[in-house]
Amino acid sequence: MSTGTHVIGFVRRGYSGSGGAEAYLKRLADGVVRLGHEVVLFTTDEWPASEWTFGRMVRLTAHSPMRFADQLERVRNETPVDVLLSLERVRSCDIYRAGDGVHRAWLERRAKFQTPWQRLANRFNAKHPDILRLEQLLFDERRAERVIANSQMVKKEIVDLYNYRPDRIDVIRNGVRLDDFRFDQGLREKGRAELELAPDEIGLLFVGTGWERKGLRFAITATAAAKAKKVRLLVAGRGREESLPANTARFLGEVENLRPIYAAADIFVLPTIYDPFSNACLEALASGLPVITTRANGFSEVMEDKIHGSIIEDPGDVSSLGKAIDLWADPTWRSAARPSILKRAGQYDIARNVEQTVAAVAQVAASAASTVGKRRNT
Repeated sequence: MSTGTHVIGFVRRGYSGSGGAEAYLKRLADGVVRLGHEVVLFTTDEWPASEWTFGRMVRLTAHSPMRFADQLERVRNETPVDVLLSLERVRSCDIYRAGDGVHRAWLERRAKFQTPWQRLANRFNAKHPDILRLEQLLFDERRAERVIANSQMVKKEIVDLYNYRPDRIDVIRNGVRLDDFRFDQGLREKGRAELELAPDEIGLLFVGTGWERKGLRFAITATAAAKAKKVRLLVAGRGREESLPANTARFLGEVENLRPIYAAADIFVLPTIYDPFSNACLEALASGLPVITTRANGFSEVMEDKIHGSIIEDPGDVSSLGKAIDLWADPTWRSAARPSILKRAGQYDIARNVEQTVAAVAQVAASAASTVGKRRNT
């Protein structure tokens, strides 16, 4: 391998066709390979081979967080890489990308919206102690050499909750390939026809799995409370419909190609309880849609209220959500905002993210090489 290039190992457990982390990782890997680096993916058998065309795959058989982390420790030395960049909480890595945020922070926020019985049930969920233990290893015991956070919100949580050194945390915002979300009027008309949206109906789009965390219940209630009665809520993603209140939302299931859905929609909504930096919000912005989300979404740091969408302080504030929907239901308001929305999205092309991530990788690789050199000379 030529000087200046690296073999980068990526870690991601599981696979979802509509998952934001999976979409981001594929964009990142494509950009890294285009720069001349090699990549290896450590994952499970859930990840389809057809969805990883960038380099080698090392498949692990364990699926639970702790067992996956244990197996990774055993196999990582069999596949040497210059830098191991994990998108999962594991026992150790060179760089941990905290794309899923801080689990301890999520549990604290979630508890505010749960009944005492739900909070009690969480204590007996074996998954949470395992994830918290891995998180402690990476942050509190410093088994992650560096951390990449995708928002200042997440960086602050890591520093405040685990006293991790802030100078070892790089804030690198998510990115998308902007051309993937540009569309013409023909695609919009086709998408609306397939979704059976009438010309005067307003498509309010929600995208994501993990509906409790992403606040779908609040979106449903706010849609019903909005004064604009021509609003139709479209839900793309996986979840349990029967757990939600009766509504008129249309559930689209998992959608791998969201471009026609974004093209057909008018407004994007994600009243999340906790989101480090929503990829779906960035995709919606790149599609020219105003985004209604909450302060608990790291994405809110890159948008201006009533310019690129609306920022709601409390996801459970259905009244404010309804007013935001009514505001952006006005086609004149949306049309006036569209140039600003597209301009802001233009600042988050995937090329910028790749450049910053590779710089962080190169820094860690150089540090590791320097350490090895010093050991050889002693």
